[in-house]
Amino acid sequence: MSTLATVAVLALAALHAYILVLEMFLWTTPRGRAAFGTTPESAEATKALAANQGLYNGFLAAGLLWGALAADPVGFQVSVFFLVCVAVAGVYGAATASRKILFVQTVPALVALALVLVAH
Repeated sequence: MSTLATVAVLALAALHAYILVLEMFLWTTPRGRAAFGTTPESAEATKALAANQGLYNGFLAAGLLWGALAADPVGFQVSVFFLVCVAVAGVYGAATASRKILFVQTVPALVALALVLVAH
């Protein structure tokens, strides 16, 4: 992969690692509640669900990191797979939770995917 494609994949991995932290560890804090627009009561009631969701974002981050660091053809294949996973998850999240997810998750994933495909 090109340097630009690798940086894009790594940036998306970092974003998903940050989302993991927000959902698993900061969900009920003012920062976590502000990021997701929850009240203290709803954040407390959904803490376990958010932690589970955070773990899945961690798996996405790990897969993106693997794809960025692995040698081709594996790096390319893994990157494409996880970028598509992120994009699909973002579309689903935008349809079911918040349209903001489309711009935070799906658009960056599609940009990174385009860079990876062009670089291949």
